[in-house]
Amino acid sequence: MDIFTNTLIIESYNSVNMEGYTGLFWIFIIISALQPVITRQLLNNSRKNLIEKIERDQKSKVIALIHRQESMALLGFPLVKYINLEDSEEVLRAIGTTNPEDSIDFVLHTPGGLVLAAMQIARAIEQHPGRIRVIVPHYAMSGGTLISLAADEIIMSPHAVLGPVDPQLANMPAPSLVKLKKEKSIDHIDDKTLVLADMAEKSIDQLKSGIKELMTHNYGEEKAEEISKMLTEGRWTHDYAITANFAKEIGLKVSTDISKDVLNLLQMYKQPTKLAVPTVDYLRKESS
Repeated sequence: MDIFTNTLIIESYNSVNMEGYTGLFWIFIIISALQPVITRQLLNNSRKNLIEKIERDQKSKVIALIHRQESMALLGFPLVKYINLEDSEEVLRAIGTTNPEDSIDFVLHTPGGLVLAAMQIARAIEQHPGRIRVIVPHYAMSGGTLISLAADEIIMSPHAVLGPVDPQLANMPAPSLVKLKKEKSIDHIDDKTLVLADMAEKSIDQLKSGIKELMTHNYGEEKAEEISKMLTEGRWTHDYAITANFAKEIGLKVSTDISKDVLNLLQMYKQPTKLAVPTVDYLRKESS
């Protein structure tokens, strides 16, 4: 066999190898691109199956409003999710398409959000003829608490928390702005602060009136008045933790008989983007 023939054989062999490597490379790219889609679909199916199980066990319709704080992997800055008008639109549609006599279990996990959106959801809950329970696995602060107040019953895990619903204007608590206006001479308050204080007074009155309206059906007018004032007047800081026991003490209808399936459901709403090192980690062992 001459040199020319050997060269052709070697080049043909290398060409076949290169084509094989190129094919493997594209297969890898396709699998890498499809893997997140497949994982997301499997997770969605798992959520759907667990929600269906909860609905069968509790004989109710399950609606979940769950907000997670996400972080951009590259830059690391937080993207905070909160109750907005898109959320209220979806929730109103979900409640509106539920048979009037059917019970609803509303799973809620949120830091709060727009008063308008939260109030829309709360009014839809209060006006639903069937029983509605708001279930709080970990926290439902601010607007989340507002939604909870409209329910027939609030179910919290033993360590879950609610929070005050005092309005916030320009990153300042409305009750503090009202107090400032009362205690400081107007000559020493700038126009912008005076305008904010005027808006703060209106927003507190509006929210207190709205909460009383939501709660009167389940709590009676006197108790509704008392709780609405307590939660909007600035008695505590906006991030004050109202535990299940304390919520009972102030008169809210709270139970801690939370289903493990609901806690498991929340685990299926993990942050999609994580840093290389987890901030919370533990060995997951099933309790006997």
